[in-house]
This record gives sequence, C-alpha cells and structure tokens, in this order.
Amino acid sequence: MYPAFAEMDRVELTLYTDALITRGLYRTRQHRVTDILNRSETPFLVLEEVTVTDIGSDAPPIRAQYAQVNLDAVLFAVADVPVEPVAELRTPKFQQRAIVSIPPFRVVGTIHLLPTENNLREALTELTGRFIPVTDATYWADSLKEPRRHAIALAVNHQRAQIFAQVDDEAAVDDEAAALGLAPEPEG
Repeated sequence: MYPAFAEMDRVELTLYTDALITRGLYRTRQHRVTDILNRSETPFLVLEEVTVTDIGSDAPPIRAQYAQVNLDAVLFAVADVPVEPVAELRTPKFQQRAIVSIPPFRVVGTIHLLPTENNLREALTELTGRFIPVTDATYWADSLKEPRRHAIALAVNHQRAQIFAQVDDEAAVDDEAAALGLAPEPEG
C-alpha cells in the first residue's frame, strides 16, 4: 500500500535536543523515522502523550497531553519499532559502519550510502537529507552522563552533525573516537 492511502498510525518517537529528551506519539502515515522527519510539511512536530526529561537531571519529567517540538532543535530521533522495507520503494545502497559526532552525543551505527563504485569519498558527498538514517545504532553522551543505549534506527539532524566518519573495525570504535577527539577522558 502506498503511504498516501495508508491509515494514520500513532508512532512512538524519542527526540533528543541539547538539553531535553522528549518522548511522545506522532500521528502519521509514514513508517520510518527519517521519513517522518524529512517529509514534515512544518518546521515542527506536534506529539501526543508527551514526557519531557532534562538530560542528566534527576528532576521529575514534565508531562503534557500535546507538545510542539522544533525540528531544528532536534539532534536526533530514535525509533525502536522495526519497519519492514517496501521492496518497490527501495533504492540500492551499501552499508558502512560510521561514527557520528552530534555534540554532546556520539552515535556509532550503520549508514546507508548510494553505490558509487565503492568510492566512499564520493558516497559521503552524496549523503544528503535533513535527517540521515543510522541503523543498528549505539548512542551516548559521556559529558552528560547519558549511558550507551541501542536503537534499531535513529535519524540524525544533518545540519547539527559535525562529523560522519567511517569505522572499519567495530573494536576500533573507541580508537576512532579518540582520534577524532570524541572519546571520554581517561579516569585516574
């Protein structure tokens, strides 16, 4: 079924900004988090059944029936419900493990690039969109004491991301982060 004819669903979203984590439900015909954010006709989303938490705070969350969230303020959005791809809408892409710096957060996951004779430089040049999907992702913010969390998929605000860098070896993620100046300071 094509999205224009699909029923409106309520999709659970978690939106991260510099200071807040906002959780709520969004009414949409879209299924993928990047489609929800990239195809928004307004510069904001209106969520239902909202919980807003200050990052790194023990203060109780703010609850609201509805809240408007400015998409320019969103660092990334998390969706933890798997979405089956629609075969007729698929664009062939190759997968690349990457680290993304989106201060104060870091994300390690898989980005999906257009095939360009496996020229990673050219593929990164063609990585466009307001929000970029990252799958099988781990995200954290050491400076805010936000622990590592896993997400099936998240969408990174391309304008807010500072670095998208290739990671060849998953065991080398901390080495790559250190080389980019993204690793936490050693304790001691």
